[in-house]
This record gives sequence, structure tokens and C-alpha cells, in this order.
Amino acid sequence: MSRNFSSYLNLTQPLIINNKSFKSRLMLGTGKYRNLKEATISIINSDASIVTVAIRRAYNSKLRGKSNLIDGLNWTKLWLLPNTAGCETVEEAIRVAVLGREMARKLGQLDNNFIKLEVISDSEYLFPDPYGTLKAAEYLVKKKFTVLPYISPDPVLAKQLEEVGCSAIMPLGSPIGSGQGLQNLLNLQIIINNAKVPIIIDAGIGTPSEASQAMEMGASAVLLNTAVAKATRPEYMAEAMKLGVISGRISYLSGRMLKQKKAIASSPSEGIFIK
Repeated sequence: MSRNFSSYLNLTQPLIINNKSFKSRLMLGTGKYRNLKEATISIINSDASIVTVAIRRAYNSKLRGKSNLIDGLNWTKLWLLPNTAGCETVEEAIRVAVLGREMARKLGQLDNNFIKLEVISDSEYLFPDPYGTLKAAEYLVKKKFTVLPYISPDPVLAKQLEEVGCSAIMPLGSPIGSGQGLQNLLNLQIIINNAKVPIIIDAGIGTPSEASQAMEMGASAVLLNTAVAKATRPEYMAEAMKLGVISGRISYLSGRMLKQKKAIASSPSEGIFIK
């Protein structure tokens, strides 16, 4: 008997991060959209459970008296993942993380201690600082934050961050906003295979097929922003990404066939008519 679509969705759920359960394995960013309406519709169409917000940008908008996306979203249905984007030092990232926790409290999420940790001193390629990230993560974990560090696909660093208490690891697929897809499949697979916490592929994904590929590898979730925000029709791309993540997750759980060196006929050799 064939399964209906809702039954397939049940196979993909839930995503657990530090004992918190989330329906969707697609996380969406809030930057780079052409306008707030486009961003809001895209987030709704994505069915994302977790939405990440750059705390510095949000606070700067408030200080200038401008409305921002935070004001227009339903935070009873979404979970805020504050991020420390734009922070170049450990000290700066820690200060912004504290602001992020305050923002979550103001939205009514009193138990939200999540922080997407970014420490990026490289202004050209925006690669994260491995030492700074590890140092900041260790401090924030001790302060009872649920830390999700953004890193290059470095298996050793990923394990070190897990060992200091990070609740998930977020290796990049390729540089932020580049849309180059998954550029270091070997290292990403090693990180996934070695991890005891969720691995969330973050940055560089440009198409639903790339999101699906990440999930087929066994990633726990995918976080993306530019691929949706800069699409010609962001609201459609958001839905396509949702389906790509679901498809990749179901594929991973189904177990792909083994690769063979030679062709193997799918039709029987018995009963062939010979002239």
C-alpha cells in the first residue's frame, strides 16, 4: 500500500537540538530580501521552524527607528536563532550573543538560549576564525547558551566544538552567499559520520538539489538565506527548498543502493526468445 505525503513527512521528524524539538529541517535566514513582504511570504512558504536573525542588524534597525522583519513574524510558531554575524572578535561575539538572548526573551521565548556563533575576521572570503570560534563557544557553553557554531568544514575543529559542549555544528558548504554548493564533500561526510550532535550544513547552497544532496549525506538540517532571498521568485524558491530538504531526508532514511562496477541487467535472462 502506498504511503500518503503526510506519512512521508513523519519519517523526517523531529529535529532535536539540546532536547528542543523542531518540525522542519530547513532553517531560513532573514537578510538580503528586496522587501519585508517578500521575506515574510518566503518564510511562511518554507515551513521553517527556525529562523535566524543577525542581532547587530536588528538592533541597528531599532536604533534608527525602522521596522524590521522581527516585528512582522509570528514568534509563537517560529523559533528565533539569533546570530553573531558581523562579529570579528571573541569579545564582540560574546556581547552580541547576550543581546540575542535578551531579544528572544522580549519575543516571549523565555527558555530560548540558542545562539548561532559566528566569529569572522576575514573580510574578503568570510571564512570563520577557528580559534576565535572555539574560544567563544567554550565561554558561551559555560554561560548556559545552546551554541551552534558556524565553521569551515574542518573535522578536527568540529569534534573539538562538540567536546566543549556545542549542541550542533554548522559547517559551511561553500563561502557565504556564493551559491557554489557543497565544495568539500569528503570533509563534510567525515564531520557527519563522526558527530554525536546534529550537523547543519550552512552557507553556499544555491538550489534545492544541493539542499537535497546535503540531506542525503546524512546532515541533520540545512540553513540557507541567499538562495531564497536572491531568487527571481523567492516565495517559490522557499517552497522548492522545503521539498528538497524533505526529499533528501527521506532518501537518506531509505538507504541508497550500492554502487556497482559493472552493469547489472534489471530484466530476467530466462525465457529469451531465440530466432
